[in-house]
Amino acid sequence: MPKHQIFTMPFARVYPLYIQKAERKHRTKAEVDQIICWLTGYDQAGLQQQIKLESDFETFFAQAPAIHPNSSLIKGVVCGVRVEEIEDPLMQKIRHLDKLIDELAKGKAMEKILRQ
Repeated sequence: MPKHQIFTMPFARVYPLYIQKAERKHRTKAEVDQIICWLTGYDQAGLQQQIKLESDFETFFAQAPAIHPNSSLIKGVVCGVRVEEIEDPLMQKIRHLDKLIDELAKGKAMEKILRQ
């Protein structure tokens, strides 16, 4: 079975879209980076390195230092699908990130977004 198209898409291509979505709602690039680093365990330098290398989503998540243990608390719907019901682990991680960026754009407090 062929890989889903998003798996081979460069993270660097989607990253500016996350920032644009947040900034349209008066949030910041720093907040987007904080969310990505919280979820994946990358530090700022590691995140920038992945963007520079144009790693695809599969590589981006495979090389993530540590997926946050509280990521299992991320619930809700993205693109009409409940993220907690997604069976493919990589797709679930991608949708977790999408959900967190959606929450940021909707004005949620960072403490709630980061499940603290």
